[in-house]
Formats: sequence, structure tokens, C-alpha cells
Amino acid sequence: MSNRALLEVIALDAQDAVAAQAGGADRLELVTDMAADGLTPPLKTFAAIRAAVDIPLRVMLRAADGFAAGDVDALVRDAQALRAEGADEFVLGFLDETGGPDMAAVRALAAALDGCRWTFHRAIDRAASRDALRKELAGLPGLDTYLTAGSARGVDDGLPVLLAEAGLAEPGYEPQILVGGGLSLAHLPVLRGAGIDAFHIGGASRPDGWSAPVSSAAVAEWRGALDA
Repeated sequence: MSNRALLEVIALDAQDAVAAQAGGADRLELVTDMAADGLTPPLKTFAAIRAAVDIPLRVMLRAADGFAAGDVDALVRDAQALRAEGADEFVLGFLDETGGPDMAAVRALAAALDGCRWTFHRAIDRAASRDALRKELAGLPGLDTYLTAGSARGVDDGLPVLLAEAGLAEPGYEPQILVGGGLSLAHLPVLRGAGIDAFHIGGASRPDGWSAPVSSAAVAEWRGALDA
């Protein structure tokens, strides 16, 4: 087992994907519409990215901004179509009006994914209780990762929570912590020191903003910092 940290980069298209892989990304999160914080990409975009790179791809299942699931049947159809196109890893996460996980929506998608691995994304940072959410989701097939900043306000605020959760070995805490959301290079030493070994970047891989493509040099800087 290597102790190489996982670096996941957001990709919107094949150009992003190629640059991210060239810079040393281990995995991509595929989304469209970052103005809405990342929605399910079109099938043709997934197919183009899958053809362009050979690293794992996690595809977002999300129809609208916010943390409500919306039309779950439509999300299930999206998941099935993506799987038919070759997608085998996903990202999802929905809350109900109480701030708990929307278990009906999550279970329906987990069933459609049929054992594919998936990340529960930053909806956890908006949950009424992170611990209760983790315990409710514990044991769902395929759930192997939480994408979290520890706080809805980002890693600066969430650092104490991330460090505390990294040390817990109890039901609901088995999935890997993937840190993302306001993550900076300056955060890496303390997070790595706590044993956290997975990191997610979006804007940090795009020094010229979301209207410009991923910079392989920016990704390489993160790769170098993680490998140092």
C-alpha cells in the first residue's frame, strides 16, 4: 500500500480532464454548470471525457442548485443512462427539509447504482447533524467517500471538525474523508498530519477562473505538495 494521497479535480469537459490528468490528478469529478455548484453533466460530455483520459471518473447526480433531490425518477434515469455509457463511480447527496439525509432519494439512487462506488458530497456540511447523517447512511451499498470541508463556510472554519472526524473509528466513519471546499495548499500539512489522504480541488486548479480551463501546472503544484 502506498501512502500517496488521492487528488480529485473537477472537470467540465475533455480539455479539463486531459490537463488534470497531465498535472497528476488521480480522479476527476465530472459536473456541468458550476454557477449552480455542479450538476449532472450531459451524456456526450461524459463519453468525451471517458475517451480522453484513463483515470477514474466520478459523475455528479444533481438536477438543480441546493440540496433537495427534486425529481428522483429523473435522477435514476440519468444514473441508468450514465451507467449504460460506462460510468461506474458517482457523486450525490440530498437533504430533506429537516436537514437530515433524504433517505428515500439516496436509497433510490444507491439501488440504481447497484454497487457502483459513490461519494456523498458537501450536503453533509449543511446537515442538521453530521454524526446522525453518517449513521443513517452507514452501510448503504457503494458509499465509500464523504466530500466535506467540515463546515458550510469552508475548510478554514471546518478544520477542527475534519481533524476530529479523521480520528473516529465507529459506525458511519468508515468512508474516506475527501476534503474540499475552500481548501488551500496551506491546509495540507495539518490535514495530512491527521491521516487524511484525499483532497478535492475545483477553483484551485483554475488560476484564471471558472471561465478558463484547468491548468495542468496548477494541478501539478498540488500533486507536488501532496507528494512532498
